[in-house]
Amino acid sequence: MVKLDKIYTRGGDAGETSLGNGARVAKSSARVAAYGDVDEANAAIGLVRLHISGPDDIVLARIQNDLFDLGADLCVPIKEGAPALRVTQAQVDWLEGQIDRMNAQLAPLKSFILPGGSPAAAFLHQARCVVRRAERLVVALLALPDEAVNRLVLVYLNRLSDLLFVMSRYVNGKGAHDVLWVPAANRDG
Repeated sequence: MVKLDKIYTRGGDAGETSLGNGARVAKSSARVAAYGDVDEANAAIGLVRLHISGPDDIVLARIQNDLFDLGADLCVPIKEGAPALRVTQAQVDWLEGQIDRMNAQLAPLKSFILPGGSPAAAFLHQARCVVRRAERLVVALLALPDEAVNRLVLVYLNRLSDLLFVMSRYVNGKGAHDVLWVPAANRDG
């Protein structure tokens, strides 16, 4: 269990922070940026939860907990033999199951969707965009030669953005209240 006695330590006052393995890095490092965006995605999902209840809220609560696991994974570089909390295939599989469950109740799309409809759907789209940003940062982190990252982090984020999209439709009256994009709708005037 985590115990935080003191919130401020002054350790980051010079622009550095500690990773989970104790290494000091710049707060602007790709790794810190990636888990910072994961934290932001978690906060965005917290906003969604203000507008959702019941089973959908339970799904989002589990995702929030998984995102803390994912942040813990990112903050400890992979090193052989070093124990760390890592995202697993089972967590990815669970997301896929949720996507399949919700998507089975939706009509196929005939247009792209604009973020909106209900407050919950709009906040789900916002969370999806933050997850996509985190995903892009993890891709950049994976491309760095000296960074070791669990590749399932990337898979989890990719699947999560898919789930948030499907869930936005699901909470929008199972797609009935989706706001559809109309290409070139405003060109003539």
